[in-house]
Amino acid sequence: MAKIYPFRALRYDPTRVELEDVVTQPYDKITPEMQQAYYDRSPYNLIRVILGKKEPTDNDDHNVYTRAAETLTSFRAEGILKEESEPALYGYSQTYQVPGTDEIRERKGFIALGHLYDYADHIVYRHEQTFPKHKSDRLALFKATRAYCEQIYMLYSDPAFTAEKLIFGTAEMGTTTPADLAITDEYDVVHRVWKLTDPTLINLILTAMADKKLIIADGHHRYETSVTYSKERAAEIGHTFQGTDESPSNRADEGHPLLPVPAYPEAAMMMTFVNMEAPGITILPTHRVVFGLKDFSPKAFLTAAEPFFDITPVTSASTAQLTGTEGTAMLAVSRDAKTGEIFHHLLKARPEAMAKALSDLTPRKAALDVVQLHRILLEGVLALSHDSIARLDNIRYIRSAEEAAQQVVDGEADIAFLIKPVTLDQFKDISLNLEVMPQKSTDFYPKLLSGLAIYALD
Repeated sequence: MAKIYPFRALRYDPTRVELEDVVTQPYDKITPEMQQAYYDRSPYNLIRVILGKKEPTDNDDHNVYTRAAETLTSFRAEGILKEESEPALYGYSQTYQVPGTDEIRERKGFIALGHLYDYADHIVYRHEQTFPKHKSDRLALFKATRAYCEQIYMLYSDPAFTAEKLIFGTAEMGTTTPADLAITDEYDVVHRVWKLTDPTLINLILTAMADKKLIIADGHHRYETSVTYSKERAAEIGHTFQGTDESPSNRADEGHPLLPVPAYPEAAMMMTFVNMEAPGITILPTHRVVFGLKDFSPKAFLTAAEPFFDITPVTSASTAQLTGTEGTAMLAVSRDAKTGEIFHHLLKARPEAMAKALSDLTPRKAALDVVQLHRILLEGVLALSHDSIARLDNIRYIRSAEEAAQQVVDGEADIAFLIKPVTLDQFKDISLNLEVMPQKSTDFYPKLLSGLAIYALD
C-alpha cells in the first residue's frame, strides 16, 4: 500500500528573493561551472545547502555538511525560507521543448511526501544500480541538515488519470487558474506550482494513490539513503521500520485531524508523482565516454567486438543514424593515440551472438542496448571491471552526444559510445520484474527543480 502524505513545506518567500535566482537543477546534474554560477546568482541560492563548495581547511567539525546545516538554519531565521501555515500537496507542471526537436510537451504531477519502503515490500521499485560514494555523501547531508531539499521523481500507472483530474481538472485547479509560482530555468523549461490545501481533495488524491506501485525514475541514491536514515532513526527512537506502520495517534496534524502524517518524520521523504500513462514523459540516452585505457587501439577494439556486432564505418557521430537502425545499435567514436585519427563506426548487435553471450540474463534484459554495452564492450572487450565502473575510474556519463564525441576528438578520451534511449515500456518491464539496469541507464528530461519546496524534519 503506497502511503502518501501532505506536508507543511518550507518555501522561499518571493517577496525576499527572485525565485529564478535561488532554485537549482538536482545536485547530481550540477557541474562545477553550474555550481559557481549558482553561487554568483544569489547569496540565498540553494546550492549552498545541497552542493556547497569544499574548503582546504575542512575537517570533521567544520565541513561542507556543517556549513549546509548552518546555511539552512540562517535562511529560516532570516525568513528567506518560511514554513507553510497548513499542510498541502502541490500540483507541478513542466512545459519544455524536447531536446533536438521542435516538439513542445507538458509533464504534470504533484509533490507530496511518500512513505519509505524496502524494495522487498514490492511497493517502490528501482530500475538501475547506484554508486556507493553518492549515497554516503547524501546520508551525511541529510543527517546534518535534517531536511530534504530535493524531490524523488516517482512514476506510477493509472490509465484513468484519477489524480490528474482531481488536481488539474477541478474548479480550484482548472487549466485557467494561475499558478502560485512560475519559473523558467536555464534550459528554458517552465515550471509551475499550485498549492492544494482542501483536506477533502487531498484525501481523495491519497486514496486514489493507495494501490499504486511506484517506480523510481530519478533519485535512486537519495531514496536508498533515506531508507537507511529512516531505519537508523527508527532504531534510535524505538520504532519499528515497517512499510505500513502508522499509528492512529499520529494521524492528526495540528488543526487538520483528517490528514495523515508519517509515524515519525524520517519515515517519509519528498517526492514528485507522475503518471506514466500520461503524455509528457521524455527519456534521453546517457552516453558513455571511456578514458585512461592502457595501449588502446581502435583496430584491436573493433576486432574484439566483431563477433558480437556487425560493424560499419560511418562518416560522423550523428545519432540520427541510430534512430534509423532497427534493433540494438550504438555508435563508437574512437581515437588512435599514435596518429590522432578519429574513427566512427556503427555497431549493430548480432542477436544470436548476444543471446549466447548473455544467456545468464532474461531476454528482456539481454535485449537492452545499455546492458549489451556494459557487459560485452565495457566489461568484456575493454576489460573494465564492474567495480571500476562503479567507482567511475575510467568512465564518464554524458547527456550530449556532441560533447561525448568531442572529448574523443580533443584527446580527453579513448572511445565514446553513443546509444539509443531506453523506452518507457522497457523501463517499466525491467522495474516491475525486479531487475536493474546499469548505472545512468536513463535520463528523464526535464529534471525536477530543487528549491520549489523543502521537507524539514524538525
